[in-house]
Amino acid sequence: MNTPFSFVDWFRHSSPYINAHRGRTFVVLIEGEAMEGERGESLIQDLALLHTLGVHLVVVFGIRSRVHRVLEAEGIQPVRHQGRWVADEAIMARVERVAAEQRLWLEARLSLGLPNTPLHGIELTTVSGNLVMAKPLGVRDGVDFHRSGEVRRVRAAGIRAQLEQRVLVLLPPLGFSSTGEVFDLDAAEVAQQAAIALKADKLILLGDADGLRDGQGQLLRQLSPSEAAPLLADEALVPELARHLDTACKAALHGVARTHLLSWRDPDALLGELFTRDGVGTMITQHRYEQLRAAEIGDIGGLLELLEPLERRGMLVPRSRERLEHEVDDYVVIDRDGMIIGCAALHRFADTEVGELACVAVHPEYRGGARGERLLAEIERLAKREGLSSLFALTTHTAHWFLEHGFEQASLEALPPLRRDAYNQARKSKVVCKSL
Repeated sequence: MNTPFSFVDWFRHSSPYINAHRGRTFVVLIEGEAMEGERGESLIQDLALLHTLGVHLVVVFGIRSRVHRVLEAEGIQPVRHQGRWVADEAIMARVERVAAEQRLWLEARLSLGLPNTPLHGIELTTVSGNLVMAKPLGVRDGVDFHRSGEVRRVRAAGIRAQLEQRVLVLLPPLGFSSTGEVFDLDAAEVAQQAAIALKADKLILLGDADGLRDGQGQLLRQLSPSEAAPLLADEALVPELARHLDTACKAALHGVARTHLLSWRDPDALLGELFTRDGVGTMITQHRYEQLRAAEIGDIGGLLELLEPLERRGMLVPRSRERLEHEVDDYVVIDRDGMIIGCAALHRFADTEVGELACVAVHPEYRGGARGERLLAEIERLAKREGLSSLFALTTHTAHWFLEHGFEQASLEALPPLRRDAYNQARKSKVVCKSL
């Protein structure tokens, strides 16, 4: 069997995410342009794959770009106010028609099961209906919005009942009122309100941009709502991305665990974000998926996996599982979405004010992000809190790193007696100390 190693390696590493996503509820917004051409076909295939892996899917689809082309072709110029169309009867007739056509197209593509196609053998049931209740925007600043509306509520119980039956739910950017009217809604608002009402595990927004970038053009991988909010004032932010960012922040503040900003232009974006540790877009979350915390007994396996390559190279003294379990309270770790990618330990010595900084390690794929500095700062904080006056470390490979961070070379006499007696002469480790 001649299988590309990169695929096999990726598949092995994706298994924790396959298990983690099974039975979870994802709300996915697909902007209208994403469903045109070949990209729309591959997106449908990715959604079907998620469905077969046990993900509960609610798909909200945008239609704005298609409606705009229809209006332009018919010479209709919509009035805009406060970023929304004024949906009079003429415009609403086109909105309803395009929404119906788009829904039918999606249902047809999700029914495709011919041999030699990615959906062969998959029976996927979809449902759409009056699942979003709406109210009119009314008259604002003297402008009557007619049938432009906003979400009043999402019929979460009805949607959940469908999801429990393994049905994929489609939501158009339309809402229905108790008076029997249909209203034009913003697709991003529908996705946001659906995610909040369903207490969704993820809200995924597929737009033109691949996420948020800093002033140097670097992709911002993760932001909290408070970190992301100032970016909304950036006039350089394109309207769609600004709308998605606002949607993401509001969803996070109302309990949606993670919102992902992705580009539909990247054919690997959806699966790459969901089944790799670092993802490919920007995630907005109240809960950081990389955190520095005290080690727990359940981290022992991750610590062994992190430390073993460094021990094999002679950079660290080998530590057995039993030793790590005994000393686990001395350790702090950097946990990145369930993977231990960094650690450090503070060993105390009775009747002294000196502590040992030990076992500072960062996974090779995550070096260069100041994680070593974060670990050092946390150990120093803990040492000061316990009244220690100085730290020492023994090192064979990284003496310069310690010197660059305020340590000074010292002799064996600087070590506490117990540690001095246990010094391994064969390793010839250098002693460095830092006053706190």
